[in-house]
Amino acid sequence: MKKIFLFSIRLIVISAFCFSLYAQTPDRTKPPQLSPPHKLNLPAIQQFSLSNGLKVVLMGKHEVPLVQLNVITKMGSVNDPENKTGLAALTMSMLTEGAAGKTSLELADAIDFLGARISANAGAHSSGVYLHTPLSKFDDALKILSDILLRPDFPQKELDRKKKDRLTSLMQMHDQPTAIATAAFNKILFGKDHPYGKITSENEINDFSVNNMKSFYKKYSTANNSFVIVVGDIKKDNLKKKLETVFGKWQKGDVKEVKIKEPAQVASRIVYLIDKPGAAQSVINIGRIGTSRLTPDYNPVVVMNTLLGGSFTSRLNQNLREKHGYTYGASSRFMFRPIPGSFIAASSVQTEVTDKALIEFFNELNGIRELLTDADLNRAKNLVALSYPGNFQSVSEIAGELEEMVLYNLPTNYFGEFVSKILSVNGNDVTGTAKKYIVPDQMIVVIVGDKVKVEEGIKKLNLGELKNLSIEDVLGKVPQLSK
Repeated sequence: MKKIFLFSIRLIVISAFCFSLYAQTPDRTKPPQLSPPHKLNLPAIQQFSLSNGLKVVLMGKHEVPLVQLNVITKMGSVNDPENKTGLAALTMSMLTEGAAGKTSLELADAIDFLGARISANAGAHSSGVYLHTPLSKFDDALKILSDILLRPDFPQKELDRKKKDRLTSLMQMHDQPTAIATAAFNKILFGKDHPYGKITSENEINDFSVNNMKSFYKKYSTANNSFVIVVGDIKKDNLKKKLETVFGKWQKGDVKEVKIKEPAQVASRIVYLIDKPGAAQSVINIGRIGTSRLTPDYNPVVVMNTLLGGSFTSRLNQNLREKHGYTYGASSRFMFRPIPGSFIAASSVQTEVTDKALIEFFNELNGIRELLTDADLNRAKNLVALSYPGNFQSVSEIAGELEEMVLYNLPTNYFGEFVSKILSVNGNDVTGTAKKYIVPDQMIVVIVGDKVKVEEGIKKLNLGELKNLSIEDVLGKVPQLSK
């Protein structure tokens, strides 16, 4: 009797435990509830100039003894000379390959010894040299950075290696469907002569010279065409003194702003099929000209795109990945730049469902233009607001945000007010921007896949004119590498 009683008690306990587990199991058909976002409180942004006019933006962060210093120059791929596509990127990559008589290995050893990191790269409209260092080694690291920035050597041996690397990368692109699709999309959307649509050719790479880089860098790397971002455990007066020592003699120059023509909008939907025989997947890029970073619609666009394809729980990803299992992921994004960049929705899908995936893409592109539920709207706004502080977790991330502030002349209170402005976006704002920027009948569709297997299905959809391209049409001939 006692055993039966104990067994009954155990059964009740186990049942209660199992019920508790069941009750706690999340409903995966619904997005999780999000907590209310908090206002972002950041230290004050301080601004000053050196004796030569070089602008400095500082945000003190004293919790950890680290410093991030970014030297940003308004020079990028849009400044590439005619028939020199890729010169800005190559030039910036060469800065750490030798400076002030030190080899790339000597520079790397010196930086590593300090526990610091220095890198350099170029974007479309700006370039940067980036320093991340312990506070205790800031002076020594700053001296190395100033050598790299102001006294680069551009050694011929390293240039030859870089050119070979770029030719190898261009050769490899011919076998990379995603890279082919990206290059084709930009080339078709913006035009082959627009800076956003250009692709570096084999001949251009071979023709790059040390003199090209020296004259290009001298032209744009000036004190009045650059600014410094500093985030970390350092105070204004101390920082100003140190920067004056290393950058105070940096010369000004006569730099004229390059005017970039706004690209023409897509007039009608056209499908471009690029044959990749034997491809197990089809890479799909769908899009049109979007809008600039400075548009008054920026906040509604961010909310709208978060809902469409800018998050894991977005409509595109939930449809193509979770519901249909066509892909590991589908997304959309706006490329925000000083002039309108691209809007693109993209995914890699199984070859046999290419046509079905296209149907679902356009279902969602059309659907985002319709009225939103309050639940969808609030979820998207909260997701943006709650994730925004994640952009400010490290001194490097904060410096990146400050860089955007300077480049786009945003007010110093922009970051503190961003969350409240996102939360004030309403449903009409979102549907209005969707109707304005998401126009499915005026989009290009780029597909890289096995033509034999996918062409017939694509034709049956009647999406628009179908044009067949080869990989060489997009990237040119495969480069011939010298031994």
